[in-house]
Amino acid sequence: MDLGIKGRTALVCASSQGLGRGCAEALAAAGARVIVNGRDEARLRRTADEIAAATGAELIPVAADVGTDAGRQALLDAAGEVDILVNNNGGPPAADFREIDHDRLIAGVEANMITPILLAQAVIDGMVARRFGRIVNITSGSVKMPIAGLDLSSGARLGLTGFLAGVARQVAYANVTINGLLPGSFDTARGTSVDERRAARTGVSIDEARAQRIAAIPAKRLGEPTEFGAACAFLCSAHAGFITGQNLLIDGGAFPGLL
Repeated sequence: MDLGIKGRTALVCASSQGLGRGCAEALAAAGARVIVNGRDEARLRRTADEIAAATGAELIPVAADVGTDAGRQALLDAAGEVDILVNNNGGPPAADFREIDHDRLIAGVEANMITPILLAQAVIDGMVARRFGRIVNITSGSVKMPIAGLDLSSGARLGLTGFLAGVARQVAYANVTINGLLPGSFDTARGTSVDERRAARTGVSIDEARAQRIAAIPAKRLGEPTEFGAACAFLCSAHAGFITGQNLLIDGGAFPGLL
């Protein structure tokens, strides 16, 4: 399917690896000009070169911390007019909620709520003026099914979801959509870190911890960043203009609810 976004400019935050990279790859394959981002410059440049070689798309690597004013400005300067914004950022490490002091609370909200809101504010008026815009926020399945130890991450991402839900309805008339992607367990470095923490906590091997994670998923496997990226690319496509204010859970059936 032609997604209708050839030549569009896509800014994909935290995209040197994992789910962000999956999104960048899919958007590049659809013909978008993609700004990729990460803090490790060497890894970021490898990612940009690999995606460009595979897709023939224009990839612009910007090594920056998206959680800082300077980092966000560097991304916006490199992008110019942004047609597609994929918000993504690492979450705070797992911790007992009793251990999270004021500074850590603020840092978590800054990273996973305030940063994506500021980026949306920076690009949305241009999208409205051009009558095309797609904003996709990568949050977490924990928004629907809280996970012990990830309370700060869940709370900040839920705040982002609530804040932009109303904004989505304000700009839908201009063919500007805002949606969320809620990943469950994926085969990523962050997923491996979850296995390592479980192994250390329970005394099992990392392989056994991984097997336990897979056993809890009805699909009996981990998700692949490529399939996550494909879902992102469709939400960013010209065909998805009537989908807005939605949150797509991609978790292999792990969430037990009906809605």
